[in-house]
Amino acid sequence: MYLDYLTRALVDVGQEVSVLSGPPYPSLDPRVDIVQLPSLDLYAKPHNGHYALRPRHLLSATDTYEYFGHLSGKFVEPYTFGERAKKYLLKNPNRFDVLLDNQSLAQGILEASQVLGVPLVTMIHHPITEDRRLELEAAENWKQRWLVKRWYAFHHMQVRVARRLSHIITPSQSGRSHIAKEFGLDADNIEVIPLGVDQNAFRPEASIDRAPSRIVTTASADVPLKGLIFLIEAYASLLEAHPNLELCVIGKLRDGPTADRIKALGLSDRIEFKSSLTREEVAQEFQSATLLVSPSLYEGFGLPAAEAMACGTPVIVTDGGALPEVAGGAGKVVAKANPKALADGIAELLDDPAARKTMGNACRERAAECFDWEKIAPQYLEVFKSLRDNQC
Repeated sequence: MYLDYLTRALVDVGQEVSVLSGPPYPSLDPRVDIVQLPSLDLYAKPHNGHYALRPRHLLSATDTYEYFGHLSGKFVEPYTFGERAKKYLLKNPNRFDVLLDNQSLAQGILEASQVLGVPLVTMIHHPITEDRRLELEAAENWKQRWLVKRWYAFHHMQVRVARRLSHIITPSQSGRSHIAKEFGLDADNIEVIPLGVDQNAFRPEASIDRAPSRIVTTASADVPLKGLIFLIEAYASLLEAHPNLELCVIGKLRDGPTADRIKALGLSDRIEFKSSLTREEVAQEFQSATLLVSPSLYEGFGLPAAEAMACGTPVIVTDGGALPEVAGGAGKVVAKANPKALADGIAELLDDPAARKTMGNACRERAAECFDWEKIAPQYLEVFKSLRDNQC
């Protein structure tokens, strides 16, 4: 989503933009050039790609590393994408004025930038070390902890690369402080530029009635970071006083702790999961919701909350990471990892329609003022210009 928003905003202000991408390739504005860098794409293949190796792959060091690293439980895409991007960049040395890395923090991209003398700025949405820490805490035994450490082994590369970067962008003050602490960086080299939302898609819609008792949340994956299980617990506790309360999760339910907890609480028929929605369909979910709740334990920004705010939807967020910055003084902030705090905040707004209306208006005003790409894109241009000027 960030990639689509940013590239669209940059071409709107007259920039020529190309995106280097491995599969799955993003769907972007037709004015944006997509340079496809094919990989083995093992996660998309049958049997998780374990039988995908072919003799021709052994002719490529990158393909060979991708296959055997994947087979051994590593997430190798940040490294292998960087190697493929380096190869392309070195073959096209005069094509780009500035490189913007979207959090791959890949060794290959840094090396290409240095060889070509092309300025590099890196967006770090949040340090991956936080995901790793939370998953290690949630692991139930030594085997799971070993698998988590194996999967996140790429974070060592990311820390090394981050320490060699001259300029980093992050979308929040919270992220800035956390990145500096986790990666051992000088916070003065990290610039805060907030994310924006598509104000044309995410807006109040008078033709859509708000449900009287419907919570919407988003969860792209069943990982501890997203805190969905705490909202499930809160929802269960609210049903006695609010028997008609609905919960819609924009995301896909997979086997795991959340599915197990939903079943144990007898909520399988009460909670709706929706996936593969278009941007307009997501906006409609927000426009018709009574509340948007973001129960995350940590967010480097919290784009769904900002999108819901742009729709005039009241939002409840936790104090995890940058979420209080996104909500500002408009939304309600409660303690993270605390089902009771979530339930109390939700109940307070369910019982007070006037407060919901006031909060929804405040959320809309804040989103229009702070999360508009027309105001944010020029900040990127200033960064690019500064880097080019310093390069001369």
